[in-house]
Amino acid sequence: MEDKLPSDTEEDDTSVLDEQEGSIITSMISQLRVGMDLSKVTFPTFVLEPRSMLERITDFMAHPDLLFGAEKVTDPEERFLRVLQYYLAGWHIKPKGVKKPYNPVLGEFFRCSYDYPDGTQGFYIAEQVSHHPPISAFFYTSPAKKVSVVGELRPKSRFLGNSVSTIMDGENRVYLLDRPDDGPYVISMPNMYARGILFGKMVLELGDTCTARNDKLGLYADIEFKTKGYFSGTYNAIGGKVRHNNTEIGTISGKWSHVMEFKPTKGGDSRVLFDVQKDGKNLARKNVAPEEEQEPNESRRLWADLTRAIQLKDMEAATRAKSAVEDAQREDRRKREEAGAKHVPRFFELVNDQWTPKLSLPADPDQAVDAVRSFIWPARATT
Repeated sequence: MEDKLPSDTEEDDTSVLDEQEGSIITSMISQLRVGMDLSKVTFPTFVLEPRSMLERITDFMAHPDLLFGAEKVTDPEERFLRVLQYYLAGWHIKPKGVKKPYNPVLGEFFRCSYDYPDGTQGFYIAEQVSHHPPISAFFYTSPAKKVSVVGELRPKSRFLGNSVSTIMDGENRVYLLDRPDDGPYVISMPNMYARGILFGKMVLELGDTCTARNDKLGLYADIEFKTKGYFSGTYNAIGGKVRHNNTEIGTISGKWSHVMEFKPTKGGDSRVLFDVQKDGKNLARKNVAPEEEQEPNESRRLWADLTRAIQLKDMEAATRAKSAVEDAQREDRRKREEAGAKHVPRFFELVNDQWTPKLSLPADPDQAVDAVRSFIWPARATT
């Protein structure tokens, strides 16, 4: 009898393991206890997405047009909704099945630029600033478009029996540079769940409540990423309420994999925040230096052997490549400890418990472009 997917699941969110993969998962799980911290557990390579978490974060910069021009909008509620659109649009970009990106090693970084149709540019840099606990800091800016995004992620994974949860602590801080009085728009992340790792289908879900807020404007949103119940519900649904101070101004509904809408409380038609089918393929493409031009601890070069092995579906070579990177990291840590040295991040620093880039952007857009380009690619600036 054919083993069918649940009728309302998303095929791209579902993995079916072959016999060898299933036995590896079973062997790994036999060593785990419910509630166990998975930060030191080595996952089999076939569950890995062939890119680093530092690159995975760029998915949120894939639809920049949703933010561009928001600073020109006079209505603060509309500016807030534009920021929500940017945030909600990043979740549909993912590999097929239940995959997790590589855990970045300390000192690893990923950088890229974007060329937009009107001739302007965007720039992105992310760095693993801490290993225990794991913290990924990131910074995106488009000076000509008057937008910056700064943040950090602190993922914590737990084994829950028939699922694995990843608690996504951290936040995005969005700045509209021509609206300095707005201050930051601060957004937290939903958590991720890989269901069915012991029995049933393996399914990826986003779950729990995240918040978006602008304290200076008094605007807030509580957005629930709904996990499917055992007997009811559906996959990938979201729901939420948007408030201006203590007054509800509208609700959010839909599915992050399809269409999400905002309906005003005072009446009027619902408006589409993002339509994956219509707008999801219009991605801003990253410009990344060729592997041979990257530094040794730059993500794509660092993990190149592992990525190639995964693409060739050579699990043995992938395991060797992954172990080589992790063994080198342990050796680096041993040498630092023997020397009594402390790792100092290259691109970011901790200021008031927030990781921020070691860069002050000039107000002039052209000067800001030169400054950020020199910050991210200092070697280019000197050649």
